Amino acid sequence: MAAAVKKKKVKGSTWQFWAIILIPLIIIMVFNYLPMLGIVIAFKDYSPRKGIMGSDWVGLKYIMQFLTSPSSVKVIRNTFILGFYQLVFTFPIPIILAIALNECRRVRFKKFVQMITYAPYFISTVILVGILMQVTDMRTGIMNRIIGIFGIAPINFFGDKDMFRGLFVGSGIWQTMGYSAVIYIASLAGVSPELKEAAICDGASRMQRIRHVDIPAIFPTIVTMFIFNCGNIINIGFEKVYLMQNSVNLPKSELIATFVYKVGLSNGNYSFATAAGLFNSVVSFVLLVFVNQISKKLTDTSLF
Repeated sequence: MAAAVKKKKVKGSTWQFWAIILIPLIIIMVFNYLPMLGIVIAFKDYSPRKGIMGSDWVGLKYIMQFLTSPSSVKVIRNTFILGFYQLVFTFPIPIILAIALNECRRVRFKKFVQMITYAPYFISTVILVGILMQVTDMRTGIMNRIIGIFGIAPINFFGDKDMFRGLFVGSGIWQTMGYSAVIYIASLAGVSPELKEAAICDGASRMQRIRHVDIPAIFPTIVTMFIFNCGNIINIGFEKVYLMQNSVNLPKSELIATFVYKVGLSNGNYSFATAAGLFNSVVSFVLLVFVNQISKKLTDTSLF
């Protein structure tokens, strides 16, 4: 009798759960899934006057145009290179930061470092690029003042196309490493103290404890985040790239996102812009599935 009452009570209390997630589900449906119906524009010669359904069907015309255009090939290559750089240099830093903070025994210093590394994440993209321009200014920038002490001539960071990727990735590391480290810090907090005590009793050094206790404990989290990052390798934010662009660094700063904005949306070629966006989404999905399957076979950790 008591078991039946308990079962009925648990079953009847699930409405609170659905009430909590109802609003997020509606937001996801409205802003993420319903707009996917507009993908059909990529296969039509879209005209705002005729509407989506009334526009002429052209099949793969705009997709092939995007894939075969010389300028498109260049922006695809730039996007993959910058995404790869961002993955290689940005992904490990939060892990190293989290492990370092976990090993720190001075609570005040630990909280101070967490605060100064976490705060930049809340700086808007416009302000971040403005700070970057001021810091790298040839006359008043602190970076040129520092290298000037060693007798090095001022460097025009934004006037050198070869420095664009370094500036983009470096500023991204500074802005996101504290925020990205939070999930690893939370995972490290769940490591059993008994394991560390046993390692200490066995004579393990600090580096050995990190290697054989901490890293294996957070390895599933690392793999999961790596899969997500691989899936987003070409989903580079539009705002920051567009704000950092100029006529000098354009050969290396023109990415799919900015190319779609300029060629597709600014010129009113909505079908071409949609085709480029569809290519971006399909490639991201393929990468996500591919890396997930490899991870599943090698580490038994996967998203699905």
